[in-house]
Parts: sequence; C-alpha cells; structure tokens
Amino acid sequence: MRPYRPSDEAQWLRCRVLAFLDTAYFDNVYREKEHFANLPIELVAESDGHIIGLIDIECEAEPGSVCSPPATPKMDGKAGMIWNLAVHPDHRHQGVGKALLKAAIALAQPLHLRRLEAWTRDDATTLRWYEAQGFEKVESYWHVYLEGGEVDTAISIAIPGLIPRHLFAHYQGDNAAQIQKRFRRVYECSRYDLILR
Repeated sequence: MRPYRPSDEAQWLRCRVLAFLDTAYFDNVYREKEHFANLPIELVAESDGHIIGLIDIECEAEPGSVCSPPATPKMDGKAGMIWNLAVHPDHRHQGVGKALLKAAIALAQPLHLRRLEAWTRDDATTLRWYEAQGFEKVESYWHVYLEGGEVDTAISIAIPGLIPRHLFAHYQGDNAAQIQKRFRRVYECSRYDLILR
C-alpha cells in the first residue's frame, strides 16, 4: 500500500476498468482520474510494479459538504465518501481490498471522520464484501438505463430533430417493480455506511 502518485494514472485507470468490467458498473469508465475539491485519501496497492488495487476517499471539511446526512445521531460529524474502491480481477480474494480499506481508515481517523460512506450497485459479491467489512446498508434508489425504443416511451423532447437513443436516470419512486418490468437495465444503488471508532 502506498499513496497514489500522478504518474500512476494510466495504471490506475486500467485497474479500475478491469475491476468494474464484470460488475453492474461495467460501463462506468473514466478516461482520466478525477480530482477532489476536499482533502482526499488516495491509496494504491502495488505488486511487481503494477497497480492491483485502489481506494479514493474524499474527506469532508464540514459535515454534509460531500456525504449524505447521517442515518443516526451517533454518526454526526464529518464523513468521508468512498468514490473508488477496486481490485484487479487477477488479485481478488487475496485481501487487497480489505488492506486498502484498513490503510485508508488509519489515515481517516486523525482527520476525525465519524463514518465512511459508499454507494454501490446490486452485485451480490460486492454487497457481501461491504457487509463483511462492517458497513451497514442505509438506503437505496434505482439506476435506470433506457436504450432505443425504451427512451421513446419514457420521455418526450421539445427540441425538434433531437432524438435521444440512450438515457441514464435515477428512480426514487415507490413502484420499483414496475420500473424493473418496463426497462431492461435497472440496478439498485445502495448506500453503505461504516462507523469509525
């Protein structure tokens, strides 16, 4: 484990893409690593000169400036948002993700963060991993991808000649079963919180 360096960007991007390729986030591809407005914790796991894992946490300077409101009063205070956590597929099930999280927590504690927040889609393996690390599910909503004719039946466009073919939407209503029946790509996106001691 070591801090991320700007010279890591190409390998960081490759690791993230490959880690997400067989998950519900398969099309969440970055062309460059994002930069954070607040203090970040950016770590990579390296083996034989290759990045095999990564974690990025943006730390709040003020409560509520990055993360969702706390689920309970015991979570009041500053939090950190896990924007990226990935392990190269050739290095899964070897404790890399757990080691990255542990190292990030050690850096977060002196910053007086009360909790870490992560959002993830409904991949059973990923959800089990978060729960095994002590995260608790707090809330969820739905990611909906509309393609082709699905777009035509869901929205109307007031701009002549503009024909949307793909649409990404959030569904926060009460009839998720109907949305799941109507559209082919629907994912539950869940918030997980980890209270830091």
